[in-house]
Order: sequence, then C-alpha cells, then structure tokens
Amino acid sequence: MECVFGMVGNGFSLVVADSSAVHSILVHKSNEDKIMILDSHKLMGASGEAGDRAQFTEYVQKNVALYQFRNGIPLTTAATANFTRGELATALRKNPYMVNIILAGYDKETGPSLYYIDYIATLHKVDKAAFGYGSYFSLALMDRHYRKDMTVEEAVDLADKCIMEIRSRLVVAPPNFVIKIVDKDGAREYAWRESVKDAPVSNI
Repeated sequence: MECVFGMVGNGFSLVVADSSAVHSILVHKSNEDKIMILDSHKLMGASGEAGDRAQFTEYVQKNVALYQFRNGIPLTTAATANFTRGELATALRKNPYMVNIILAGYDKETGPSLYYIDYIATLHKVDKAAFGYGSYFSLALMDRHYRKDMTVEEAVDLADKCIMEIRSRLVVAPPNFVIKIVDKDGAREYAWRESVKDAPVSNI
C-alpha cells in the first residue's frame, strides 16, 4: 500500500513518501526512505517494486553526479526529468522498471518544479502529483486545498492532512511517512511522521 505525493509551493517543492518495506503480507521494515536526494537541489520520490526502486533511483543519482563531474555544471531539473524518462522508455522495450517517480527540484533561473514520471515513461510537469493507493485521498485533498502560493508551513500542514486521511481510510495503511523539501537553500529532510517505531534488533 505504497504512497508518494508532492506539491510545489512559493519558492519550494515538497515530496512525501511512506516508509514501509512490504512484501506480500509481511512488513519487513517501517523506516525505509523512499525519497532519494539526487544532488544539492533535487529530490526523487519513488514507489514500486523494491529492487527496481532502489536500483533505478541509485542509477539516476550516479548519472546526475557523473554529468556534473564531466561537465562542471549540474543538470537542471527539467534535464534530469528528461534523462529519467528516456532511461525508463529504453528499459520499457527491454526489461521494464516497475517504478513510479515524483521528481522535485529547484533551479536558480526557473525556481521550484515538480515532474510526474510513471513506469511506462510518461512525463509531465505538474504542480501536484501522487502515486499509490494513497493517491485517491491525497489528490482529492490537494485538489481542494492546494494553492500555488503556499508557504512551507501551509504545505506541510496539507501534507499532514493527507497523511491522516490515508492512515484513517486505507485498509492497510502505511504508519510512517517522511517529508523532504527542496528550495534555494538545497534539498533536505524536513520531518518524519511516525506512528510505529521499528523494534530494536536483539542479540539472541
């Protein structure tokens, strides 16, 4: 029951993801960070098959770093989105990645942006986006309450409303979520919303 969603506010982009690692009827862990920090000003929230998600997001992260290393300048958010879309489209005809992506970034020239990229290589620049079963509730709430000029506090409050709705309405709802933000000061973790803590590993 994965859920990833994001939105663009006044000078920033925000991405929220659940942190459950689930297979079949088993929960393996509840503190899995599904939002990759690609570089200083880009975030990639991903949902999908665990192996594809981990492998593909790391692949994109390393290629973004390689481009900057070779050329001395970072990729823009739009260029990163198009590179990601291209790699998914190529893989689609060979060995598809079952991964859906919300890419958020901040560029000096264009400001904050958010891109919706799904597993069949559909790419759209959007103001708000969501993937997973939680999207039924988070998209409805964002349609009702979202504004383009939202402050960070207002956007986080809206994200909290989405999280509470997902927790209360989904049959098997993920308990924990991570919130990350990217703005002119860079990409960073903002907060965790936890209702379940992972039990410490015993030495028995």
